[in-house]
This record gives sequence, structure tokens and C-alpha cells, in this order.
Amino acid sequence: MKAFARLLERLAFTAGRNAKLTILSHYFAATPDPDRGWALAALTSTLDLRQVSPSLLRRLAGERVDAQLFALSYDFVGDLAETIALIWPESTSSSPEVTLSDAVTLLRETGKLALPAAIAAMLDRMTSPERLGFLKLATGNMRVGVSARLARIALAQNTARNVEEIEEIWHGLDPPYMPLFEWLAGGTRPEAASAAPFRPVMLSTPITPEDLAALDPAAYFAEWKWDGIRVQAVSQGGLRRLYSRTGEDIGAAFPDLLEAMEFEGAVDGELLIRRDADVAPFADLQKRLGRKAVSRAMLQSHPASLRLYDILTWQGEDLRALPLEHRRARLESANFASDRIDLSPLLAFTTWDDLTHLRSTLPAAVIEGVMIKRRSAPYIAGRPRGPWFKWKRDPMVVDAVLLYAQSGHGKRSGFFSDFTFGLWDGADLVPVGKAYFGFTDEELKELDRFVRKNTTQRFGPVRQLAPLLVVEVAFEGLNVSARHRSGLAMRFPRISRIRWDKPAAEADQLETLRTML
Repeated sequence: MKAFARLLERLAFTAGRNAKLTILSHYFAATPDPDRGWALAALTSTLDLRQVSPSLLRRLAGERVDAQLFALSYDFVGDLAETIALIWPESTSSSPEVTLSDAVTLLRETGKLALPAAIAAMLDRMTSPERLGFLKLATGNMRVGVSARLARIALAQNTARNVEEIEEIWHGLDPPYMPLFEWLAGGTRPEAASAAPFRPVMLSTPITPEDLAALDPAAYFAEWKWDGIRVQAVSQGGLRRLYSRTGEDIGAAFPDLLEAMEFEGAVDGELLIRRDADVAPFADLQKRLGRKAVSRAMLQSHPASLRLYDILTWQGEDLRALPLEHRRARLESANFASDRIDLSPLLAFTTWDDLTHLRSTLPAAVIEGVMIKRRSAPYIAGRPRGPWFKWKRDPMVVDAVLLYAQSGHGKRSGFFSDFTFGLWDGADLVPVGKAYFGFTDEELKELDRFVRKNTTQRFGPVRQLAPLLVVEVAFEGLNVSARHRSGLAMRFPRISRIRWDKPAAEADQLETLRTML
């Protein structure tokens, strides 16, 4: 457990990508099985553990330290796991060192009733850094600046394999990944990963009109950017899989689409809810995401469909090295034999001004903008700069009033960085959303000072604020939501500007938001 705790600490306080890769690579090389496999699963969010609730941890801490002392400490530190790790009384008795495997076993196998006592006993055996690592594991809150792909890239370093090869077999493996480590060391390829493999997807980079001006429009295709989720559909040897862009098998939530995949190959596209020709809002798709089973009523009311962008393999032939225009021709000639699967149409344009006009007159609200793809580009895993671009529509913007603030976590511990904002509904301010980013580090300090000077009430870690500060909130979309008091839910809201100059009375009305819908 010491090595895992040290790993998390070093990753959290290391900013550079290459430095993080070095830290991870050294850990995987030096740590024995199965601990390194459990660590890999924790970092890639593939470790299925009994999640420990914050309320249980607060109760355990309250049994060991003064409640007021704990409350003050938590308010200052801002992170529950870190507060408990620091304030938990050190044990005076010697006990065997806890391994990461011990911690995983406890969280996987301990019953609900016995769990509190088992957690307390384990915390008693640990040092403060080990406690922090264990509690991050127990709560599922790693927050060390490492993506699943970065962890897999580190895994590939100093081996004969590359990250794309690892990602192709990743879906067929389970923690603690001992067959994977054996293969990386020169062993045989794990058999469980050979059927219907995932191929790492190709991603786009943002572009501006100024960047476009330097490119030849004749060398590019363009198509709509649909507001669904990117998926890869693989039908091979009788097996059918539907993968998210990260390689997660999400087919259980979309059996209707799996049934429609009567082809032999792998294709790339957008997962949507489509009723006849009409594409439904993302909120409709969200109702099916993450489910392990789907009711018959849901299958009928929210029918899944696949809108294709690209083709990777077809009838045993790997097409990824071909230019996009050749792959597109193959895609158009392929027979998918289902009205649930169609092709994303190409847009007709000659100049960038033509495309600018198309982007400014989107035919449907479910279109996020345009995708621009070089005709000669092969299909390259990852996010290469140049072949594919995304030019999203301009975000929606409202001026809102800050209502509540909560302290952040990790590097933001000690700062108020999570904000709830509202709009006027007559004489009342109604909460309409939350934002956690969009501001600079310097602006974060200014917002933190404002919170501390203008708090009117405290509710645990949450501060209610005097309704004085207006912020410009940008967001990508808007849906009806019965879960929110305002009746609306924003997609990807962020604070794009702090309006120190604007009186709160001049913030937008809730009706302004409703008209945007």
C-alpha cells in the first residue's frame, strides 16, 4: 500500500505528461503482481469495488476525533479523504504492512454490516499517506491527473507493444490483468481478447476560422457533428460488440442496435436516439446510457440508431491505412441491411465561406457544428493534429448570479471553486446550474476571496452567498429536466467571464433561458 500511496501522491503533484508517464512506467515495472494490476484498474476506472459513502467515513471519523475539530479541519482542507487521512489517530501498536491487494480484498468481499469496523481497523494499521491512498480507492475518487489512456501508454513503455495493441485487447481482460502483463513481457496474446476487438478511435482537434483560411477546402470533406456519443460497432465471427470511444462495452444498454448489426466488420459513428428521420435530443439518449438491461417500453419509446462516419474493417480486410475518400466509398457501398444504421451525409461546399454559412444555419438543434476531415487521411488512432477538425457552433450564453459555493478537491483544496448560479424569475433567483471550470487560476483566487467576504450562511462545506456577483455562463445545449427546480438542464456549463461590472439586478431572466430551448 505504501507504493500505491506514493504513486498517487507523486502523480497528484506532477504536472508534466512525460513526467507522469515516467512515474507510472517505473511503478508498473517495479511493483509485483497482483498489486500493479489493481493499481492499473484503479487508475483506469475498471476496478469494481464496494463504494464507501462519505457519510460512513464521516461517522467513522466522528468516533475517533472531536466533531467540531473534524468539521473545522474538513472546512479548511476541502477534501474528505485527505482530512480523515490527516486527522485519524496514529496507532501505537505494530501490525503487518497492508498491501494494495489487502485493501482491494476488503472492499470487494466485506459485507455491508461488517464494512465500517473493517475500514476502521484497516485505517488503524496505516500511516497517513497510506490512509489517503486507501480512502481514494474506497471512494473511487482518484483525481491525480491521469486518464485511462495515459495509464495504458505508460504500460506500453519499455515493451515491444504499443498502446493501440493494448487497447485492442483491453476489453477482453479483467483486473488484476496478469495475462496482460505476461503478454507485455513476451508471452502469448490473451485469447479472451481476440474476438470482436476494439480498435482505438481517431479523434479531432478544434479549429478556428483563422486556421481554416490557410487550408484548401477542396482537400476536405465536411459533415454535421451530431449530438450523441461516439461509438465503434464491431460484428465479427458471430460476436457483436458496441464500444464507447474509450473501449467500454456498452452493448447491454442497446440490444436493439446489436440485433441490427448484420454485417462482418468494424464501423465508426454516432450513437443516437432516432424516431423515423428525427434525431432526438441528447437527454433521450442519456436515459439509456449505463443500463445493464432495457425495458421493452424503453426500447419502443427510445429506439437506438447508428449514424456512420467511417469504416475500419470489412469482411476481414483492414481498411484503416486507406485514404478517407476511399474508406468513404467503401462505406457507401457496404450493405448494412437495417433502417437503424445510416450514413452521416457529406455537406456540399466549395469555399470556407460556404461552410461558415452552413454552420450558422444548422438545420436541427441536435447538431453541434461541423466536422472537417482531410480526404487523403488514413485512420490514425488518437488525436493527430491536422487530419480531422471539429468546428462547434458558438455556445449559448447567459448572465447569472452566483448563489452557492463549495470548496474544491485535490489541487483546489482550500479554494471555493464549485459554484451554483441562478437567474431571475420575477423577484426570485432560481438555481439553473453548476460550474466548476472556465476561469483562470488568478480568477479562482478572486472568486475565493469574494466567497469568503460575502457568505451569508453555511451548510456544511457549502456557503450561501449574498446575490451580488454576476458571471457569464457559456453552455453547449439545453434540455427539459424534471429534476431541476428551473425545469431546465444545461450541457457543459462553464464560467466564461466574471462580470464584476454588472449589477445583479441586470442578470438574465429565467424566461431568457426558456426561449433558448
